[in-house]
Amino acid sequence: MTTATATATATVQTVATPDGPFTIVSDEDERVLASGWTSDVADLIVRAHASLRPAQLVTGTTGAADAVAAYYSGDVAAITAVPVRQHGTALQVQGWAALRRIEPGAPLSYTGFATLLGKPTAARVAASICARNAPALFVPCHRVLRNDGSLGGFAWGTPVKEALLERERA
Repeated sequence: MTTATATATATVQTVATPDGPFTIVSDEDERVLASGWTSDVADLIVRAHASLRPAQLVTGTTGAADAVAAYYSGDVAAITAVPVRQHGTALQVQGWAALRRIEPGAPLSYTGFATLLGKPTAARVAASICARNAPALFVPCHRVLRNDGSLGGFAWGTPVKEALLERERA
């Protein structure tokens, strides 16, 4: 397990996107702790590991918002440069890093993702890694599909997942 310490103060910014309001929570070092298609910060904070949840939230601007704007303007690779901060087991950390290497427009199945992690029979573990991903979009868990090619679940709704994948195919 990785070592983590809570963030004293985090910045919250909500931006409008074609898929709805997108809120970012980032720490003092501009690392995204949690993000998603909601304007309800409480929905995001609970997704971050308890050890990383900030003691105080302030509304402000984040560098990550620029990457969101670039992504929605067609630069779908812009999100990969945004630093994130997560806490989990060694396999979860490995999985979140692997998600960032999945190319836009080339989604994997859960089995394909598990194979990427060196655990080809662990599709359920791969799905669990996706489900525990707090900085959505910046760690693109939406690029993992069910083994039959269908969308599967997504914390922010399958219509958002479908729109993201369509945008990345373009």
